[in-house]
Amino acid sequence: MSEGINHPRRRFLGTAAMTIGAASGAAGAFGLFPEHPAEAGEGGEIRPFGVNFPDDALVDLRRRVAATRWPDKETVADPSQGVQLATVQQLARYWQTDYDWRKAEARLNALPQFVTEIDGLDIHFIHVRSKHENALPLIVTHGWPGSIIEQLKIIGPLTDPTAHGASASDAFHVVIPSLPGHGFSGKPTAPGWTPVSIAKAWAALMQRLTYTKYVAQGGDWGNAVTEIMALQEPPGLLGIHTNMAATVPANISKALAFHEAPPADLTAEERNAWDQLVDFYGKGLAYALEMSNRPQTLYGIADSPVGLAAWMIDHDIRSYGLIARVFDGKTEGLTRDDILDNITLYWLTNTAISSARLYWDTTQISNGAGFFDVRGVKLPVAVSAFPDEIYAAPRSWSERAYPKLIHYNRLDKGGHFAAWEQPEIFCAEMRAAFKSLRQPT
Repeated sequence: MSEGINHPRRRFLGTAAMTIGAASGAAGAFGLFPEHPAEAGEGGEIRPFGVNFPDDALVDLRRRVAATRWPDKETVADPSQGVQLATVQQLARYWQTDYDWRKAEARLNALPQFVTEIDGLDIHFIHVRSKHENALPLIVTHGWPGSIIEQLKIIGPLTDPTAHGASASDAFHVVIPSLPGHGFSGKPTAPGWTPVSIAKAWAALMQRLTYTKYVAQGGDWGNAVTEIMALQEPPGLLGIHTNMAATVPANISKALAFHEAPPADLTAEERNAWDQLVDFYGKGLAYALEMSNRPQTLYGIADSPVGLAAWMIDHDIRSYGLIARVFDGKTEGLTRDDILDNITLYWLTNTAISSARLYWDTTQISNGAGFFDVRGVKLPVAVSAFPDEIYAAPRSWSERAYPKLIHYNRLDKGGHFAAWEQPEIFCAEMRAAFKSLRQPT
């Protein structure tokens, strides 16, 4: 029996008036950037970039939030029907009355940001060089519904480790690009931008920045891009790290696809991963199925800020639970401002639909394999298994999936947005993960 085209495993392979410099070809520098950015290697010009949305866009956002037409309350006492009304109303109330996008804008503009054209598309990226000699270049890729906002907390600790309790030998030069169709990168006007083409673009970007030896990191779509970079083995890529590893063995993937019973010989760690995957494939894939099949139909999330917010915070049940607790006043790894910085970035850049198309584009080149299936990476790989990820990759599966597994650690806390939720833990993992790949001094 073969998998149908709409089987969850198959479909999940497909798994937001502004003045922003360079998005329309302008230089976009606001006096915060070096007059002469990093010299480009082979290829196009690297232009400085800044962010400055007009006041009218923020006024319009608050007006739209205030004018939200609310549905009836869910008929159950849990999130089994989706994002709960009380959570979204708490989010909307804060967004309309207390949230200040200008703080996020200032944080972004305090960082060196650039745009460069690769394969006909403007790619936006943050590039922070460490002051320490022999720092290791690192390219970090976000996913959906993430953005560069996810990685802001890790830039300081990675580039300036001595100011954060680590050694100068732990330093990284950090490159954080925005995926095509996301944030400040260009929006593709034709199909074809997939993890395969993005991986090639990232290698071109690192070459353009004149990095001859570097490492790569990613989770969510960032994992797909990063693992494919490892499969492509571009010159200079030493190894990768993932916090959402693709390690599911073929027999497990098949059993999940056909709703079979779990193998009897699973360890406790493997059974936990099985249970997490069963829950996600059974109850957590709705967003990915729609974006894989019909992304253009999602006009509501381009027109309604609250609609967009609800769509984005319903990514996975454990992340949603964390976000719901935050807006209920509890202290978690994220703050209300963290969450709204990310959602507001999608809103102001009008990237709800353009980001969703990554799912559709990727589905068009699908070979039927699942997002978490083993890809055959042969380069050195490091894995951090966070307990509240979609599934926590077991050590045994990781060892089989990655013949050159150079680091594995199962963490006590953290979830899908690990760098955002637990930046200290995440940075410690980066230092440990890549220590063996650093060039001897």
